[in-house]
Amino acid sequence: MACAPDAYVDVNSDYYFREIVDIYRSSSTMEAATATIRHRLDQLHNVTLNIAVTGMAGAGKSTFVNAIRGIPHNDPQAAPTGVTETTMTPVKYDHPTMPNVKIWDLPGIGTTKHQAKTYVKHKKFETYDVFIIITSERFRENDVLLATAILKQKKLYYFVRSKIDNDVYAEQQINRYSEGQVLANIRWDCQKHLRDLGNPKVFLISSFYLEKYDFPQLIETLREDLPENKRLALIQSLPVYSTDILRMKCKQFRKMIWLTAFGAGAVAINPIPGLALACDFAIVLSFLGKVQKAFGLDDESLQRLAVRVNKPVCELKSAMNSRFKDGVNSDVVRQFLATPGITVAASVQFMMTFLVGVGTLVAGGMSVATVHYILNKGMAEMEEDAKAVLTVAQII
Repeated sequence: MACAPDAYVDVNSDYYFREIVDIYRSSSTMEAATATIRHRLDQLHNVTLNIAVTGMAGAGKSTFVNAIRGIPHNDPQAAPTGVTETTMTPVKYDHPTMPNVKIWDLPGIGTTKHQAKTYVKHKKFETYDVFIIITSERFRENDVLLATAILKQKKLYYFVRSKIDNDVYAEQQINRYSEGQVLANIRWDCQKHLRDLGNPKVFLISSFYLEKYDFPQLIETLREDLPENKRLALIQSLPVYSTDILRMKCKQFRKMIWLTAFGAGAVAINPIPGLALACDFAIVLSFLGKVQKAFGLDDESLQRLAVRVNKPVCELKSAMNSRFKDGVNSDVVRQFLATPGITVAASVQFMMTFLVGVGTLVAGGMSVATVHYILNKGMAEMEEDAKAVLTVAQII
């Protein structure tokens, strides 16, 4: 289901809307409240997320690092891959469109130079928010020791069994097992060696087919476990590999719309030239630009997808029909703001004012309502573009 531009959302169940209410009620002036909201927006969009990927040499760590950044192995920004230990010190890989999200390729634990006993101290565990412990075979004693050390640091960790596509293919050829049988056997074998940790969940994945197996469950678990302020960074940074992840992105961004609308439109400022609407145009443009990148619709992301699916980038772009098909820029957004009938958004003004319960909102209510409508509608249009691109790419 698309993120329809529905003005009548249940704001009482919206985390960020309730935060807005608290900000306005505790602020002495509307200007002070808006300044607080804008600061909150900056915090959310710039919060750092550090994900550490570790495991034995040859387990597919670097391939995983590339996959979750949406980068093919031959990309200049790709982590080098190989069956030998190519990583001797922690290597940081920035996300291609979100510099606040960093993926760390850590040396394999248990090698001659990196024993489990000294791993925590040498690798500066306090740097990382999340640890992904990967193996392409069975988990071993060092993996259990590492997980125990991570737990003592009160950090999140997850076990990933990689290269599942290879195992499924081999077992189907040799033993004629069904895919379900292969997965069940591998899962049982992994958990058998992790019983000392209380039988933790193991995620079976293929870095070449993120939409298959347990990768979606891994992301959903991460989303649930991470603090609220880091969830946006996680979901925003993931490559669009299925309609499910697209819906997850849309849901997360939709939570941000009220906060963005109040940040952009709640204070009476000079109207945008040629328009009656008074709002902070830069905030509107920034939000839509972030949506475009998160949905994989910017030129750089489309080019990477074209390489991945071996299709011309022009073929992928031809599927896009929204007003943002040629990019998010000031001219397109200005035309959007000038669309006849856009002021229907003002129908939410009374609802907002009543729920927030502060009379100072009356002056900026029209702008807030209109910006809210524009952001919702713009996101819905780009979601349809993203679905169309996925269809042409034949990965849904």
